[in-house]
Amino acid sequence: STANAPEDDAPNRYSRPERTAYGRYSRDANSSGSSLPSNTLEKRIEELERELAKERQENARLMKMAQEKEELIGKLKEEIDLLNR
Repeated sequence: STANAPEDDAPNRYSRPERTAYGRYSRDANSSGSSLPSNTLEKRIEELERELAKERQENARLMKMAQEKEELIGKLKEEIDLLNR
């Protein structure tokens, strides 16, 4: 159970640095004379951030399910050992 502890905070691990990177990308793109208007880039970034949040939520849900199944497997193995004795 302690081996899975670092995975528990996985959904929150990259949130702050990514926001910084997005902000930097937006500013760099605007200053370099990008062919896309800044509001289009900002909308796309917001859309990608929403998608990323959904994917992180789904990832956290799947990780929790996997952990629960691993725990069930462990309990069942213990029960099998008891029955075999």
